Amino acid sequence: MKTAVIVTTYNRPDALAAVLEGFCRQSDRDFAVTVADDGSTEQTAAVVRLFAERNEIPVAHVWQEDRGFRAAAIRNRAVASTDADYIIFTDGDCVPSRDFVKAHKTLAEPGHFLGANRVLLGEAFTSRVLHERLPIHTWHWLAWAGAWVRRDVNRLLPLMALPDGAFRKRTPDRWEGVKTCNLSAWRSDLVRVNGLDESYEGWGLEDSDLVIRLLHAGVKHKSARYAAPVFHLWHREQDRRALPENQKRLDELVQSSTVRAAVGLDRYGQAPS
Repeated sequence: MKTAVIVTTYNRPDALAAVLEGFCRQSDRDFAVTVADDGSTEQTAAVVRLFAERNEIPVAHVWQEDRGFRAAAIRNRAVASTDADYIIFTDGDCVPSRDFVKAHKTLAEPGHFLGANRVLLGEAFTSRVLHERLPIHTWHWLAWAGAWVRRDVNRLLPLMALPDGAFRKRTPDRWEGVKTCNLSAWRSDLVRVNGLDESYEGWGLEDSDLVIRLLHAGVKHKSARYAAPVFHLWHREQDRRALPENQKRLDELVQSSTVRAAVGLDRYGQAPS
């Protein structure tokens, strides 16, 4: 199964470096990384080049002009740039656990997408991770328990490691809480729904829109919680001025049977499968 990890980023090269370091130390190394760059400066390109030169895992860079928050568009460009069978989405401020890729690949199943969870790091701890280059992708349970005691992280439960099983399909129609910081899907299913809807500009809900349309297409939710956590580095809250309009668009989608994005992957030559 040819697998690509798509990492969305914008002008946070120190965080991206920590994330790429985590991907270059995965237990399963049979995958490629595409950095989906929503208009960053040359500093981000330099980080990508450094990792591409130093590591055997292929690291590519897809960039678009900075015209505000357009995560849906850059993710579509990244999907279109790879021929991988299976796509794992995450963000450039989410450090992967060591078995992150392995878990997504192990749990992948035709007719399903995977949604997993995250551990939130506090502001001071995030600063330490980045400035001291702490290898949190290698940490085991005891180290994280200590971080939780110090209130450096918000919870420990996502770090439980549970095998595959029927419990992972208990909420096949769930879309709430599934986010593109930790989501994977078959490329054929992404093409069928025309990828993310680029009508969503400004922060918020473009990932929920994708998940709902996958459900409308008959692709079911399978939980990858307690298998593939990411460690979300602290950042200030995004500008949410576009959220009311995005929420209105999402509410309309929920009441519909729409499958394909109005403005999506087909812009980049991706024909329905």
